[in-house]
Amino acid sequence: MSDPVTNKPDNSTINVLIVDDEKAARYGMIKALRPEGFRLAEAEDALSALNLLSTNSYHIVISDVSMPGMNGIELVKTIRDRQWPVLVIMITAHGSEKLAVEAIKSGAFNYMSKPYDIEELRAQVHHAAQQIFLLRENEQLRHELQMKKGFGHFVGESKPMQKVYDLIDKVSRNIVTVLIRGESGTGKEMVARTIHERSPRSSGPFVSLNCAALPKELIESELFGYEKGAFTGAVGSKQGKFEIADKGTIFLDEIGDMSLETQAKVLRVIQERKFERVGGTESIQVDVRILSATHRDLEKLIRAGQFREDLYYRLNVVEILLPALKKRPEDIILLSRFYLDVFSERHHIPVKRFSQDAMKTMMDYDWPGNVRELINVVERCVVLSTGEEITRDQLPSDLLGRPEFGAQGVKEMLDRGDVTFQEAKQKVVRSFEREFILEAMRLNEYNISQTAVKLGMKRQYLQQKIKELELNIQEVKENG
Repeated sequence: MSDPVTNKPDNSTINVLIVDDEKAARYGMIKALRPEGFRLAEAEDALSALNLLSTNSYHIVISDVSMPGMNGIELVKTIRDRQWPVLVIMITAHGSEKLAVEAIKSGAFNYMSKPYDIEELRAQVHHAAQQIFLLRENEQLRHELQMKKGFGHFVGESKPMQKVYDLIDKVSRNIVTVLIRGESGTGKEMVARTIHERSPRSSGPFVSLNCAALPKELIESELFGYEKGAFTGAVGSKQGKFEIADKGTIFLDEIGDMSLETQAKVLRVIQERKFERVGGTESIQVDVRILSATHRDLEKLIRAGQFREDLYYRLNVVEILLPALKKRPEDIILLSRFYLDVFSERHHIPVKRFSQDAMKTMMDYDWPGNVRELINVVERCVVLSTGEEITRDQLPSDLLGRPEFGAQGVKEMLDRGDVTFQEAKQKVVRSFEREFILEAMRLNEYNISQTAVKLGMKRQYLQQKIKELELNIQEVKENG
């Protein structure tokens, strides 16, 4: 993960594969990246790269687009279809913006245009490596959650959560469909994962799909897969989520955003346990348990003719309603202390406690973002802490019930005499950027490309801002 002395990421744990038919180009990239400590390998064409990927563990692939035989776009599509956990950085010719867009749509992590300089190459690889380190940390955090007091992935002892635990325990033993409801940030996917892990299907796959994160024209190909030639760009057949989840569990998040046409096909899977791929005629039989979730009012959607009533009753054999954090205030102390320990250890910052005033303020706050917001607040407090205790003044302005840089906030800072004008300016800009980008990502279902378009900025710039602001987007998303 990281060097315990310097607290810097250990790049020697990142395997990078360089794919280019030009030997000089491969040599140049290896020469540029070797001082950074990455473990490097090379392949002269896409087929050689696939052979290496099938027999070795690589984390990052840097590939040229134009190569004889299989090109870079076809390579990234093959990596995506085989579901290898690899981040691909594509190198395109100058002026080939269409190819770059196609590469991103095909599953590439990012791209560079020729000619690129050494620092740009290094920055791209370091950014990809940072994403990998964050994923590793998330896995470690999930493990820590299981080892702490609670139920499965959960932390909490309140009566509302005890009812949730009881329901999870009962439905886990059976294969009934379960509808999970609750506000954003309450942990609906966590409930689904816990049900799966405690069920007889725990050895099978757990497959998740956010129905609101995909355009309507793509969701069916994601759910049911497609055959070669089904549409432009379908150069081969692909398994859908239902096929991949066979003998396991599929979790359909934000089911209320699914189109009526797709709803009808999902209903058929529940009733007949079979479907056809997009562009296909052969029925595929599956044995899959369906869990779904929504924060929307499905009954209202049914009355408006936007959600099928027959599907609603099929999905809602058992309903689990997750309480908002403000309705289980006794868990705020437990959650805060738990995540204080987690982030103190993760960031190597010796913070031991919240002051009484700080904890009282957290108990009195409404937490509109629920557990997700609390996690974000605790991590921020740990990272910005100046001692072993987090005081009330160190909490975000939202919790204090006043604008952080309003008249009263400014007066308090000046009275303390611990901040210069430049420091205050940097603090308010950083605070604004964090909240603005987080909210924009939520509204765009955590799709970086789509968010960048909405914000009028380049995708690379948005990715760099996320890194600078230390926003753990994956963790924020998974706690929703």
